[in-house]
Amino acid sequence: MGADPVVCIVGPTASGKSALAQAVALALDGEVVSADSMQIYRGMDIGTGKLAPEERLVPHHGLDLADPGEPYSAALFQEYARACFRDIAARGKRAVLCGGTGLYVRAAIDAYEFPKGEQTGNPVREHYNRLANEQGSDVLWELLRERDPASAAIVPAADVKRVVRAFELLEEGTSLAEQRAKLADIPQLVPACFVGLSVEPAVLNARIDARVDGMFDAGLVDEVARLLQGGFRDGITAPQAIGYKEVVAALDGETTMEEAATRIKTATHRYAKRQRTWFRKDRRIRWIDANEPDVAAQAAEALDVLGDAVA
Repeated sequence: MGADPVVCIVGPTASGKSALAQAVALALDGEVVSADSMQIYRGMDIGTGKLAPEERLVPHHGLDLADPGEPYSAALFQEYARACFRDIAARGKRAVLCGGTGLYVRAAIDAYEFPKGEQTGNPVREHYNRLANEQGSDVLWELLRERDPASAAIVPAADVKRVVRAFELLEEGTSLAEQRAKLADIPQLVPACFVGLSVEPAVLNARIDARVDGMFDAGLVDEVARLLQGGFRDGITAPQAIGYKEVVAALDGETTMEEAATRIKTATHRYAKRQRTWFRKDRRIRWIDANEPDVAAQAAEALDVLGDAVA
């Protein structure tokens, strides 16, 4: 992976990761590898907060890897990210991993071994996805609760992808709950150092609300309409596609666009809370105050915190 450790910039959505990652990459002659499970999708730009090409001050990797709805996983990202690390190091550059998808960050850096069937579709996945489509996510979750109550307790019924994954793991002789419990004990494989952006919840929620309003101003509705016209309805209405499924509902006449904006804000607040909870469990992360959006000051503090690791 190269002698220089990967610099990981993590934190919840709207905390300023993308700007800080670019600033750190510029200071270290580096390139950014995005660890965001939604920014991998082509055409999902405004709603995922993806930096526009003209805003990218250094090379970026991990964006636009798949079409909406195309199967993608942390296992595939693990292979992709590590190939990026090797390529970046071979060119004498520094890799800066930036993202809020905690499992993607862990997959890239730690010795996480994914069970068979994680990377590609399989009959078990197809069966339970079909069941969810035909009978609904609540019915699928209730079935999981009957078979594996411990795993059902840690995954929401609306997260069909993870509920289906729980059934796959059961077929492989393990469980989602067991996998989660082992996560803390997985050793680090790739040399890396970590900086987290800490923002007070009230400040972060206000930023999220402003960001959502900005997305609508920037053309989110048109972006969603284009994706629908392109045949990507199933992909953009997936449970994890915050910002898209709500707009689809409004375009379908099920709600107003104002209500869609409110729902996006509420869902993103909840998502940010889950991200904070995930990252706070990782004791490797050195946290810096990001309540004030001063990128230059944050970059200076991040480099100071990292110290000899990036010298």
